[in-house]
Amino acid sequence: MTAPTRGPADPAHGEPPIYGTFDFVRKVPPPSGEYRWVYLWERPLRVMHWLAALCLVILAATGLYIGRPYFFPSASPGPHFMMGWIRFAHFVAAAVLVMTAVVRVYWLFMGNRFERLGALFPVRPRDWANLLRMVKFYLMVEPEKAPRYLGHNPLQQFSYTIVYLLAAASTLTGFALYGQSNPGGWIFTLFGWLVAPLGGLQTVRFIHHAATWGFLIFIPFHIYLAIRADHLERTGVISSIISGGRFVPAHEQFEDAEPDA
Repeated sequence: MTAPTRGPADPAHGEPPIYGTFDFVRKVPPPSGEYRWVYLWERPLRVMHWLAALCLVILAATGLYIGRPYFFPSASPGPHFMMGWIRFAHFVAAAVLVMTAVVRVYWLFMGNRFERLGALFPVRPRDWANLLRMVKFYLMVEPEKAPRYLGHNPLQQFSYTIVYLLAAASTLTGFALYGQSNPGGWIFTLFGWLVAPLGGLQTVRFIHHAATWGFLIFIPFHIYLAIRADHLERTGVISSIISGGRFVPAHEQFEDAEPDA
């Protein structure tokens, strides 16, 4: 455990933070070299991230159970109202996930430059040019030529774009399915029309189920790559989503170090 220290001041955010003593939040600079503290993720985005992660885990577990109640034999009804409570948890997690999505959309325009639209989706030509270089870096092919980013690199931008599309497909099909319980209700009116263009309820269920597996594939890769980056760079990549920032080498150049004109 290291003693708490105060990091370098960030003129954009006033007084520098007091660095804690928790090993899982690396707020103490690496032991050698010159480093500077960069504030990346503001509090609303960090709260949204962890709420969304919790909701996705709950949605995946309860959704798979709803599709196939695997805890009990098919001939047994199980504990009283078990399916009802599982469905309730599923619907509550879905509602919270939608609320985090609203916050994220708002923050695409009101957050800092690392959180806005241009930093989350690969919309700039240079991001597409660097995308292949990042793929080579993660495959350990020419890792020394990888571009350096303070925020999301192009490969992360591309993967998050796919994740948000998956979330949109899962949400829309989920509400379309939920609306079937009350034909004529407002949820049915808003989302029920999706059933016919998608080819019927079975196709809607399949898309909803497939999106769940998309998340289950993404989550372990996301955790692995975050741990890998944290281990290789040793500058608090993982803890940045808890503390809000990380240390980077003071004299190193980054692709997104300056705001776009």
